[in-house]
Amino acid sequence: TTYSPDGRIFQVEYASKAVDNSSTAIGIRCKDGVAMAVEKPKLSKMLVEGSNRRVMTVDRHSGMCVSGLMADARQIVNHARDEASRYLDFNGGPIPGNVLCDRVAGLMHTYTLYWYVRPFGASVLLASYSDDGPELCAVDPSGISYRYFATAIGKAKNGAKSALEKLDLSTLTCKEAVIECAKILMTQHDPAKDKPIELELSWVCDASKRMHQLVPAELQAEAEAAAKAAREAMDDE
Repeated sequence: TTYSPDGRIFQVEYASKAVDNSSTAIGIRCKDGVAMAVEKPKLSKMLVEGSNRRVMTVDRHSGMCVSGLMADARQIVNHARDEASRYLDFNGGPIPGNVLCDRVAGLMHTYTLYWYVRPFGASVLLASYSDDGPELCAVDPSGISYRYFATAIGKAKNGAKSALEKLDLSTLTCKEAVIECAKILMTQHDPAKDKPIELELSWVCDASKRMHQLVPAELQAEAEAAAKAAREAMDDE
């Protein structure tokens, strides 16, 4: 956490590298909410399906999608939950997405300042739906946060961002966005080099009554089928 002669902080750059080597996660802000998706490697055939989740609910109306070191990411999510709970107790209402994002970013920045701690080796996507409308934010290990219409983090972020830029986000619904997220993750995954994956898909939108939750099983199956078809079509070409 000390500066190099040319003004860089290598520990923060190394933490960002840990994220760049981890699972790809995608978020899309739509006209009726926010959809998020992340790929999760199947480390063993004996793992219970759905365990070691990378999509977690922070508050009733907000959730996080994480990439990087999962042990670090869990501490970030726990801090976000504490902040949401404190805000509700003090103000009597749910925490706005931009306030929650700033507080999470503040924690992550704090861990770049002192010699006795190291930066978090994780980035997070934060989706929320409050009275101000749907919001999608991203926070990286340096503590910088941005608001996005759509973004990606993780090892295939560049390819995923290129695919996201081709979408018409002004007319996209959350249901369509969930399917598009699954397609992008599956087409960026290389079965020959990478381990098998399972997809985690979540949304916070009008269809979910503005509550963050995993997508229904029928939509999950529909999205996975569309993603596999897109992957097969790409392989045939």
